[in-house]
Amino acid sequence: MPIVKIEVCRPRPPEQVRALIDAVYQAQLIAFKLPEDDKQIRYVEHTPEHFPVPPGKTENYTFVEFQVFPGRSLEAKRQLYAGVVSRFGALGIQPSDITIVLHEPALENWGIRGLPASEVDLGFNLKV
Repeated sequence: MPIVKIEVCRPRPPEQVRALIDAVYQAQLIAFKLPEDDKQIRYVEHTPEHFPVPPGKTENYTFVEFQVFPGRSLEAKRQLYAGVVSRFGALGIQPSDITIVLHEPALENWGIRGLPASEVDLGFNLKV
């Protein structure tokens, strides 16, 4: 159940937004072996004055933040990062314009169905 936020600093047409969301979705499905219907991805478009481009980046700078359950291997994370970068590359975003941050709050810090996630059957394996 990753919760993902894609942040950009310039407007894009709706078909490009859908393509970016799908790129992240496909990368996480493959890397983390998630169920097909697990899609919680938000796309946030900032005005340039609200999202300054970091030095050495272009107007295509894209920040992707994942909130995930802990337990994935370093290899699965590598596969996720590479999958996002290659799919974004196919959309014209250079690797140097992509930053990905992955947060792994402990299961007891996720509330699911009114319970800590550590007390819920998640329905999929975290050890990938």
